[in-house]
Amino acid sequence: MSDRTRLRYGMVGGGKGAFIGAVHRKSIALEETADLVAGCFSSNEAKNKDTAQFYGISADRVYADFKEMAAMEGVRDDGIDFVSIVTPNFTHYEVAKAFLEAGINVVCEKPLCFTTQEGEELERLASEKGLLFAVTYTYTGYSMVKLARDMVRSGKIGTVIDVNAEYLQDWLIDEIGAGNQTTTKMSVWRTDPKKSGISNCVGDIGTHIEDTVANITGLHPVKVAAILDRYGMDLDLNANILVEYENGTHGVYSCSQVAAGHLNGLVIRLFGTEGALEWVQEEPDRLKYTPKGQPTQILSRGTGYVTGRAAQLNHIPSGHPEGLTYAFANIYHSFMSGVLKKVNGQNLTKEDCDYPTVSDGVKGVRFIEAVVKSDKNGSVWTEV
Repeated sequence: MSDRTRLRYGMVGGGKGAFIGAVHRKSIALEETADLVAGCFSSNEAKNKDTAQFYGISADRVYADFKEMAAMEGVRDDGIDFVSIVTPNFTHYEVAKAFLEAGINVVCEKPLCFTTQEGEELERLASEKGLLFAVTYTYTGYSMVKLARDMVRSGKIGTVIDVNAEYLQDWLIDEIGAGNQTTTKMSVWRTDPKKSGISNCVGDIGTHIEDTVANITGLHPVKVAAILDRYGMDLDLNANILVEYENGTHGVYSCSQVAAGHLNGLVIRLFGTEGALEWVQEEPDRLKYTPKGQPTQILSRGTGYVTGRAAQLNHIPSGHPEGLTYAFANIYHSFMSGVLKKVNGQNLTKEDCDYPTVSDGVKGVRFIEAVVKSDKNGSVWTEV
């Protein structure tokens, strides 16, 4: 039998009209190695069937619930090779667990789950069953973030001595003063603790700061001191966080969804003994590099001087902007390469594992828990 060249995948959530589900599907399609063949797209029966019909999925592979989907796909000879979970936060744990128990590889939106205990169980299951598990911390997929990582690891800025990072948005500013009567349609479930968990802003975008910084620098927070602003809501809309890493270096994280004039302003600034790096998500094809005592350089994606992993994950020529979908595609590129090799009994390379894993997802949950605990206890230093 010849080696497989294509994968089969399924999706839970992401019915027609859903933003993030469409992003995942388009990103997978960019790689041209996986076909959508099964799904449980919505708890609404009509929407579920309509989405499946739109994507040409056979009626016998459209499932009423995720448990049925996991059980049935897990025993089919032509079952899915992986599932993409694009549902609201409160369902992640149960859905991921069901597919892991069925022996199916998993890609899951972040945050991974509600508690560290849940995350550790998913991590254990994936390990015991030898399954691949990616968590879509999107921004680690950008090629210039890969370049920043390579530059830090090769000593271009020396030892990192300070981190300053922010993620500023304004899409929930109308929630201020609204009490618990949400005024923004998109915010309905994100500001509900039963669906979003113990945090809104930090859980939604603060964890992106934590994971992106960790991906580039290898530094993980060991202590945090945080203050959260809720403005009358049940969950945070704004957060300021002091961070201490395992090597004693400190950092400042700021995340907000009420920062007027800011759309999707993730900015990572790294200061080292030999220079500095700065990456702005809204200008993702550029990386600012300042060697100590020298003029600042602007490095551009797709150029001849950009090598290594960043060059490998370059999709289109320089000057043609790559964006969010390409970042997702890069995560899926590595993950699907690993799944395909696994299906064909081949050994995985380092590049095949170059995506945020379930272990990174667990670290994100620990970070959220520590931040909320610190705020509750008067913003004291709290272990992660």
